[in-house]
Amino acid sequence: MRAFCAVRFSQLSLLSRPLVSSRLQLSFPVKLFSCQAKYAADSGVDGSVSLRVVSPTLLAAEKEEAKAILTLFLKKQGLSNAVAARTINKSDLFIEHLVSRLHSVHKSRYLVGRELTTLEIRDALIPYLESLREEHGNILADVVENFPDPPLKEKALVPSPPPLPSPSSLDNKKLKAVSRVSEADPAGKLPPHIVYLLELGMTLEQIKGITRRFPAFAYYSLEGKIKPVVEFLLDLGVPKNEIPIILNKRPQLVGISLSENIIPTMRFLEKLGVDKKRWAKVIYRFPALLTYSRQKVKGTVDFLYEMGLSEESIGKILTHCPNIISYSVEDKLRPTAEYFRSMGVDVTVLFHRSPSTFGLSIEAHLKPITEFFLERGYSMEHVNIMISRYGALYTFSLAENLIPKWNYFLTMDYPQAELIKFPQYFGYSLEERIKPRYARMRECGVQLLLNQVLSLSAGDFEKALTKKMGKVLPDKAEA
Repeated sequence: MRAFCAVRFSQLSLLSRPLVSSRLQLSFPVKLFSCQAKYAADSGVDGSVSLRVVSPTLLAAEKEEAKAILTLFLKKQGLSNAVAARTINKSDLFIEHLVSRLHSVHKSRYLVGRELTTLEIRDALIPYLESLREEHGNILADVVENFPDPPLKEKALVPSPPPLPSPSSLDNKKLKAVSRVSEADPAGKLPPHIVYLLELGMTLEQIKGITRRFPAFAYYSLEGKIKPVVEFLLDLGVPKNEIPIILNKRPQLVGISLSENIIPTMRFLEKLGVDKKRWAKVIYRFPALLTYSRQKVKGTVDFLYEMGLSEESIGKILTHCPNIISYSVEDKLRPTAEYFRSMGVDVTVLFHRSPSTFGLSIEAHLKPITEFFLERGYSMEHVNIMISRYGALYTFSLAENLIPKWNYFLTMDYPQAELIKFPQYFGYSLEERIKPRYARMRECGVQLLLNQVLSLSAGDFEKALTKKMGKVLPDKAEA
């Protein structure tokens, strides 16, 4: 769910100053701090649904999701993790108020017994939190902590240092969630959704690990959320043994509605070119793709069009590298494209051949690789040619891949220009391909082109050696 919130928050106009507690005594509208929302919800008055008709399990799950949304919202306003956690620790009444708003806004859904999806909860709460931020600015943390009463603190000339963090309620929340998924009832049975997940091949440790990262997972119902999504994935052709991997990568996937979110998102992506015959592989590669908003996806696609990619190319990129949607256009994709353009690289071609390159850090990864080749005597033009011929060149680790293979290349009887012709050299395994093939060639006493040594199949490699030796032997005989 936090990923869903992050998508929405990235599109909001945030305050330029960090959110800190102001020490001013202010007056607030009675409607916000009277806590009427909760009591009205309890009585069924004022158009809201009674909380008594909501099961304790569902209520607990909604509180967890409301806490997660509020936590991320506060952090997006500038609060540190510790300060946001302390604020949440003191916000039980405000959390109840948020849940009451859900029941009021979605009264009809509760009356027919339908659970809210994660996206519906997010879409109901974020606009409300935004309105509070706009109304109260950088005293919003005080508003949340003191709800339903207004903050009554005197203005301080010097801000006092924050208190040392007490044991976080976040840890307690995680412990409760883990306990829920791992402890049997008096009859010795685990919760139904946990039994179902175990039957799918997940281990209890995997489930507990997911729950620690995403506590709301513990409260998802079997029939309402988990089972429909899992069966849908199986119908798409996802192998049963890949379901645990998908859920581990993106547990939020089973918290959103099939009919209202997942399927419409898939149809939207198909119109953008995603190959509908390959959904099983796309979801396995990047299950989070189905949890992003259409606005987020469209923003990335529009940027790819701006870079000169065709509709067909964009469809292939979304199919083979769906995680490109997770990259920020302005913070990641555009700066990386500008960096490669400054080198003279055809960015359109590079996007098509190696879109994952655009997710790498310019300062920590890309520039050091460029400098690596320049320091070894290659010109920028040479580097440009190498990238154009092998788009994945910059995706390798400098320390674990490029440097060891370069050092071994220096022991091989090839000029440095050979790497300009065949930069794919860096994509082969040093121990399993490069060293054995080169040793075999030296054993035969012949010299093949570097691309012949590495790119040919085992059979064709032996044929090339035999052919080369056949030419060498007559020459020696004549000598």
